[in-house]
Amino acid sequence: MNRIIGKKRVAILGFLFVCVAGGCSQSVPDVSYQIETDKPCQTMAYFSASDAWSMQFIGLWPEEKQNLVADWLFSTENDANGQPKGIGLSLWRFNVGAGSAEQGEASQIASPWMRAECFLNADGTYDWNKQQGQRNFLKLAKERGVNKFLAFLNSPPVHYTQNGLATNTGRGGTANLKPDCYGKYVRFLADVVQGVEEHDGIKFNYICPFNEPDGHWNWVGPKQEGCPATNKEVAHTVRLLSKEFVSRNMDTQILVNESSDYRCMFRTHETDWQRGYQIQAFFCPDSVDTYLGDTPNVPRLMLGHSYWTTTPLSELRNIRCQLRDTLDKHQVGFWQTETCIMGNDEEIGGGNGFDRTMKTALYVARIIHHDIVYAGARSWQWWRAIGGDYKDGLIREYTNPDLQDGRVEDSKLMWILGNYSRFIRPGAVRMAITATDKSGQIVPEGDTNQKGLMCSAYRNTNGQWVMVVINYADQEQECTLRVNDPKVKSWQGYRTSDTPGEDLLPIKKLNKKQLAVIPARSVTTFVSEN
Repeated sequence: MNRIIGKKRVAILGFLFVCVAGGCSQSVPDVSYQIETDKPCQTMAYFSASDAWSMQFIGLWPEEKQNLVADWLFSTENDANGQPKGIGLSLWRFNVGAGSAEQGEASQIASPWMRAECFLNADGTYDWNKQQGQRNFLKLAKERGVNKFLAFLNSPPVHYTQNGLATNTGRGGTANLKPDCYGKYVRFLADVVQGVEEHDGIKFNYICPFNEPDGHWNWVGPKQEGCPATNKEVAHTVRLLSKEFVSRNMDTQILVNESSDYRCMFRTHETDWQRGYQIQAFFCPDSVDTYLGDTPNVPRLMLGHSYWTTTPLSELRNIRCQLRDTLDKHQVGFWQTETCIMGNDEEIGGGNGFDRTMKTALYVARIIHHDIVYAGARSWQWWRAIGGDYKDGLIREYTNPDLQDGRVEDSKLMWILGNYSRFIRPGAVRMAITATDKSGQIVPEGDTNQKGLMCSAYRNTNGQWVMVVINYADQEQECTLRVNDPKVKSWQGYRTSDTPGEDLLPIKKLNKKQLAVIPARSVTTFVSEN
């Protein structure tokens, strides 16, 4: 793993000490964090979530409620008290549907919420009135400053699939796509990118033609749209799509592979080699049949999902270290593009039952920290922006039976994501941290106490320093935050905790030489001020 740990003891001159609770303490802190200003790690891209599947309905609700949701998700403005109105997502994932909604119950997808419309009609024409609720949220995101959009597909259009469905049945781990429809599929993808831009003024900067093709569940329904694929089938599709984009002079980037499990990215996991070793398959020149490293419009970048790899704690770290090692070996960047709480997340009771509290929020904060610090993720994206009675939504919806209206409720999970997304902006560089204990000794991996304090540091493109401090413990913790930058005069903290109202709540502005007291089970983001 390519983590950078400083070898020298930190100097006293130029330290910045910050205190959350006001007043200075003379006690020795539990740990001191020094930002290593000359040791950059990865450059950060975006924080995001997806519109699946709720926005097809929420996006048709009364405008007042749409705007409330959009403000929570996308706004970078503050209220009169300096408290952020929203979490400032910088990219938005759009689910391009395959047509299961038009099929209704015949789709074999039981829940209408998990079906999706398709722009393509059976006769080959397009209906640009489809997916209107989702498209409304594209516009709401853009109005609030989001200028990067990613389109992803769970399945090819039903008109092109072997079984005539958007869910895989009887296909094993191979693509549910007719052999003579690969060309039609990539033309559809290009048409969608151009069509949405023409009709809505929204440019899809990125598109991923397969989602979780390695899924060991093989996408057997009836549940939701989905399509497996082998690495060879993915590579074939991506090469064809690249040619289509080049012929149309399109610069949309084609992304791979939205892997369902990190382990499939660097080895096999509950599937065979044809859907494993994906980093090597796509970016090692020896993989002649699947190599994409010289394909136009395909960045040297892998997309993967954080599911199933968060417990036990030892594996949370080890799997990400293994992933990082393989990524570094092949000089490939990494985006974490989807996760939520699944059944194996026993520490917080699994995915059932929406949780508004810090219990789930802290658990996810720890995942974010590990994905960024250990796996080297340059982008971190949650699964569903809005969900029901499950731990898969940042926001909880309560929809009326007619689907035309309802109410929504925020969560600590949403605001915890905001501790990162609101303040770490595109282009920020994560910086290495050296941690020292009470005796002044360097603590290896001291920025990550999985059951206590976890800290990561960043520098935005405007020169602003950002430090995110997670306290997983049941007791308050003390620390000092240090950076050798004479321009920094003070720090503004924003805290999220179970205390009512502490949702990115601005705390007392702090000057130099103050001790930081981090309340129990909280996340605080510190932003430097000159």
